[in-house]
Amino acid sequence: MADSERLVIDHVGHHGDGVAIAGGGNIYVPYTLGGETVEVVAVPGHHPDRRRLLKVEAASVERIAPFCPHFGVCGGCAIQHWDADPYRAWKRELVVTTLAQAGIACDVAPLVDAHGAGRRRITLHGRMGTHDVLKVGYAAAGSHDIIPIDRCPILDPGLNGAIEAAWAIAEPLISIGKPLDIQITATNSGLDVDVRGSGPLSTALITRLSRIAEQHRLARLTRHGELVLMRTPPVISIGAAQVALPPGSFLQATVAGEETLAALVSEHCKRGKHIADLFCGVGPFALRLAAKSRIAAFDSDAGAVAALQKAATSTSGLKPIKAEPRDLFRRPLMPQELRDYDTVVFDPPRQGAQAQVTQLAASKIPTVVAVSCNVTTFARDAKVLIDGGYKIDGVTPVDQFRHTPHVELVARFRR
Repeated sequence: MADSERLVIDHVGHHGDGVAIAGGGNIYVPYTLGGETVEVVAVPGHHPDRRRLLKVEAASVERIAPFCPHFGVCGGCAIQHWDADPYRAWKRELVVTTLAQAGIACDVAPLVDAHGAGRRRITLHGRMGTHDVLKVGYAAAGSHDIIPIDRCPILDPGLNGAIEAAWAIAEPLISIGKPLDIQITATNSGLDVDVRGSGPLSTALITRLSRIAEQHRLARLTRHGELVLMRTPPVISIGAAQVALPPGSFLQATVAGEETLAALVSEHCKRGKHIADLFCGVGPFALRLAAKSRIAAFDSDAGAVAALQKAATSTSGLKPIKAEPRDLFRRPLMPQELRDYDTVVFDPPRQGAQAQVTQLAASKIPTVVAVSCNVTTFARDAKVLIDGGYKIDGVTPVDQFRHTPHVELVARFRR
């Protein structure tokens, strides 16, 4: 093993690693805190500025005991070892610092905790390990190794039985030899499972998987979105609506996260009479906003758009919702198409919405509400809107992904 070295951690960086300043540069040590003296070792095959923690020699007063036995090995959580108050202050500061570096001056509200009952969707990986031993779990921190797990304490109770179901599904499929990704979502009607990577399924395998789905009382089992078995349609509640989910569809990670973001969006849109919801997904905003406003909803995921339209049509008491498939990266709504709306909401993937905000900046929309899961791309897009004449009211950071460096945020822009 390489020689160990002693470092003093200066602060916690943007990715949740402790940062030591040594030799004129930064050295990153996961699972450490500012002010700690630690013994570390270089990690062969990794970037030369990375170290592996061997021992904390002098601990921070802010250090607490992690609550999960897999923490530090599994790559799911980066931060369980930090007391709540300094952790929350650090997470809000991530937003403050990134906006300041982009030259955006605005108020940043206190961090809103939205972990709620825990994660309602997970992706577990199935791999055949050495000596043909099956492993089902999460990827290890910083590697492709799979850490087998039998429990995960950050999950919503709706995912009870999900890990056992994943092991049962992986066992017959892994014999095909392909790596598996098993996405599981908690719904009102049970677990919705989509398996990717298995290769074609024989009749015998489909029969066996159907038996597993029955044994584990899965609502639905699909492979690459193709139906294997459905015991009952997987449905979630969004406002007054019941939405039947397309296979493998995107959802906010926690129920509390979706409700918190939607409440902030609704507050910012309360004067809107005709609202465009861009990157609408299955309708977490549209189906709630339609209680008071007419909605036009757009997303590249045709399955999500169809699910939203069906839910809207079958829910009484909503104003009209028109949902349309459209790739807003390649075909953003143009200023002349935006003339009908008084408010626009957009909630893009992590890469942001550069093409669409360029058109929004050229429009005359009075109110634009931005939702983001990436403060860096949000800052880039916000700058385009501000340079186009919008004023930013402020930003509210939302902690849906507790124990990680990921932060959501909601902001309103007005002309």
